[in-house]
Amino acid sequence: MEATDLTGPDLSKAAWKKSSLSGDSGGNCVEVAGNLPGAIAIRDSKNPTGPALVFTPGEWHTFLSAVKSDHFG
Repeated sequence: MEATDLTGPDLSKAAWKKSSLSGDSGGNCVEVAGNLPGAIAIRDSKNPTGPALVFTPGEWHTFLSAVKSDHFG
């Protein structure tokens, strides 16, 4: 059986970006870091030290495609 690394990527160098449409009102926003090798991370902008979800680029692309095609609407 192969061991699985559960630590995830190092997010200390993540360059987090929030949509310009989010404004500065402190609403419900997520931030995305796309500068990590082989990973895309998202987090709650109101809790920057909290947990982050990490996806492969393929998983992220699939998710964005589903959102853009209104799959969840």
